Amino acid sequence: MNQTAQPLPTARAELLARLKTPHTYDLAVIGGGATGLGVALDAVLRGLSVVLLESHDFAKGTSSRATKLVHGGVRYLAQGDIALVSDALHERTNLLHNAPHLAQPLPFVMPSYHWWETPFYGVGLKAYDLLAGKAGLGSTEFLNTAQTRAYLPSVNPKHLCGGVKYWDGQFDDARLALVLARTAAASGALMVNYCKAEELIHVDAQVAGVRVRDTETGDVLEVRARCVVNATGVWVDALRQQDSMACGRTCSPMVEPSQGVHLVVEREFLPGDHALLVPKTADGRVLFAVPWLGKVILGTTDTPRHDLAREPEPFAEEVAFILSESARYLQRAPQRSDVRSVWVGLRPLVKPAEDDGAGTKGISREHTVAISRSGLVTVTGGKWTTYRSMAEDVVAKCVAAGLLPTLPDSSTAHHALVGAPPPGAVTVRISEAPGTHLYGSERDVLEQLPGATRMLAPHLSEAMVRFAARYEYARTVEDVLARRSRLLFLDARAAAAAAPGVAQVLGEELGCTVTVDEFLALAERYVTLP
Repeated sequence: MNQTAQPLPTARAELLARLKTPHTYDLAVIGGGATGLGVALDAVLRGLSVVLLESHDFAKGTSSRATKLVHGGVRYLAQGDIALVSDALHERTNLLHNAPHLAQPLPFVMPSYHWWETPFYGVGLKAYDLLAGKAGLGSTEFLNTAQTRAYLPSVNPKHLCGGVKYWDGQFDDARLALVLARTAAASGALMVNYCKAEELIHVDAQVAGVRVRDTETGDVLEVRARCVVNATGVWVDALRQQDSMACGRTCSPMVEPSQGVHLVVEREFLPGDHALLVPKTADGRVLFAVPWLGKVILGTTDTPRHDLAREPEPFAEEVAFILSESARYLQRAPQRSDVRSVWVGLRPLVKPAEDDGAGTKGISREHTVAISRSGLVTVTGGKWTTYRSMAEDVVAKCVAAGLLPTLPDSSTAHHALVGAPPPGAVTVRISEAPGTHLYGSERDVLEQLPGATRMLAPHLSEAMVRFAARYEYARTVEDVLARRSRLLFLDARAAAAAAPGVAQVLGEELGCTVTVDEFLALAERYVTLP
């Protein structure tokens, strides 16, 4: 898509009309999270006909609930996983280059409370710099106590004896998912949310497509495809089991879910533009305090969870852990009453061959691609930073298995995403200026829509809601307030207050009555601590 072109309309009637037209696609992708969207974009840019089907909204699950970091994985380097860190650092550069309106460098500081921590962690982070090479974002610095306090004005000064500063990246996960969908659509892929894959179609014991249901109308239709990719994150095993049963076989689960909890508080708890990282908390986990869109994210936990709820809720001990650990490192300890929103993501960790008893901390974050005897391709694991290389690997394995024809090399490493400003344009760091990053080079289109100056909530105008409905696949109040804007994740009470106004404007755009009751109940869950 030409970066100055008009955005592509996403009228649902037109999308469904295309979906109902008899056609055999080269590739059908099931799942509209980071991985599925990446696969769809990679494939369509190589000239394939592609359809992507998402049962809910794009990035509704794990892909909107990350810690908002584009990173190589400092803790994985400590675990000796050099290949994973090297790939992630390379992909960090690609992401920052292709979506500078949604991802930028972010400085981190590790405060030291023992004399040995600064040299110990500093040397490790110098190795991180060396591994990044030319892809590095800035040099690691050894800090004295005064420098540490200057970068982290609210850090707990008691026993502070210095620190280490290093660089990684930050992004807006749900909005990146949306621009991936829109970039793929601009190149010809058919991207349909709220369209659930109900059943795989088998012909002569080979996967030949999928039966889908429009969750808004209940209509069921068949989508034929030469290759089907199961990219449903923590939910991949359900489709794998259905595939196996249809062919008279059984399969073992691939995924061992892990739960990550994040608490959001006001910026006064961590003023300035540096994030805080504690590499080893009391129980060995990592703690982040990250400035993001005018607030601060505290997290994250890494807790095994065996159910697969669409809206998982935090455990009481997870909330207590984040608050108690934050109190050790921040001069003013956040209280339960200070939390503006709490949200939980389920990570699709790939099960080890044998349980070594190490829990989810010991499970690799690398992705896995598996192809069943019937030809169903399943991908799971990995993380947002490496979504592009994961997608490239999936397409390559489909070609190697004969499910797709020989294709030209992937071009996604240097393909600017929709909304990216032209080279050399000034971008505003998303941690400092909420709302400024939302539409990138398309802001002229936004300003021409009705309600450009009428604000429904802080950093959310009437025109933004209209843009979300016309060009960003938004269908519900939650779509707008959770993922087109990020208000639900930043301040659940403010999101609830904005819901009626959003519903009215969205209803005008969609030509139907849009209700708010379901969203209000959801917002209450985001502000209720166990």
